[in-house]
Amino acid sequence: MRNISEIEADYKFETDYRSIVKKIEQIDPIKYGKDRNYINGSVTYLSPYISRGVISTKQILAQVLSKGYQIAEIEPFVKELCWRDYFQRLAQAKNINQAIKQEQLPVLNNEIATNILNAKTGIIGIDQAINRLLGTGYMHNHCRMYTASITCNIAKSHWFHPAQWMYYHLLDGDWASNACSWQWIVGANRFKKYFANQENINKYTNTNQTNTFLDKPYEELQTIATPDELLNTERFVPILDLPALAEIKINKEIPTFIYNYYNLDPLWHNDEKGNRILLIEPAIFQQYPISRKCINFMLDLSKNIPDIQLYVGSFKSLLASHQLKNIYYKEHPFNISYIGIQEERDWIAKDVIGYHPSFFSFWKKAKKQIIT
Repeated sequence: MRNISEIEADYKFETDYRSIVKKIEQIDPIKYGKDRNYINGSVTYLSPYISRGVISTKQILAQVLSKGYQIAEIEPFVKELCWRDYFQRLAQAKNINQAIKQEQLPVLNNEIATNILNAKTGIIGIDQAINRLLGTGYMHNHCRMYTASITCNIAKSHWFHPAQWMYYHLLDGDWASNACSWQWIVGANRFKKYFANQENINKYTNTNQTNTFLDKPYEELQTIATPDELLNTERFVPILDLPALAEIKINKEIPTFIYNYYNLDPLWHNDEKGNRILLIEPAIFQQYPISRKCINFMLDLSKNIPDIQLYVGSFKSLLASHQLKNIYYKEHPFNISYIGIQEERDWIAKDVIGYHPSFFSFWKKAKKQIIT
């Protein structure tokens, strides 16, 4: 495995499509399965591009399988791709802003610990990860679990507000994956909570701490009082800095393709003439705010789409001001106001739909489709 300074170079996410495709070609799914849980493990760093709809889980799996791998030998890698699809399907079937299975208990506040916001929890592995998140827009998945666990299961904050804080900063911010993962941690999306003690954090974050509030057996962690380091809480106040409204030109003789924060696929209808509009709806971003770093990442990725124009406003206002016809867009729960021809996203197992109470039940069905 690489040292920490080497992996931080991967946190500088390139935005040209050729570089993104190259990252897919460089995947080693076997190494991924062995050490992905370590912060310097063989993760792919593709999640920001998947979340922004530049590439899909189906595309990645097809590319990996084209190298001759068998599903059985790379199952951990395939499962991680399917976890993402599972959360997307869950968001189609359920209101994921509410408890999916049961309410989180106990809850002492609807804020977030101040020392989490400031990366001063005293747990080095977690504080380093939060600082990297604030600086780069990326956090290793295991560190996300650690952060959510101490936020909600140790400090006992309700999951929703902290989940919005993390989503705000993540370049790979995907509300379905984010919200469902936080619910998984707190036991709202399954029937137990996730805890990590200091030994576990040391192992996977390359630290060597002792005598912290997490340096305890798991049985004791589940019943400890909130430590002093996490008692002070506050509301996270996001700053939303959307681009300015600009004029666009529409050719009414050709179809219009609507792109957004969740669909920046440069190959989508790329062989057809059309008006290509990146739609930024203020109402959506006011409800689910993102940082300026995330906005800039979206805008840079959109440059892979020739002749794309930016429209800041509602879909309704776009439709009214330009009398659009023959509108195409990709399905997403945030696109409920869209009118036109809705197309499916690319799924690994497109027929495995609806609510599944666990990933295991989803995976059993998806695996059959993948193998056949």
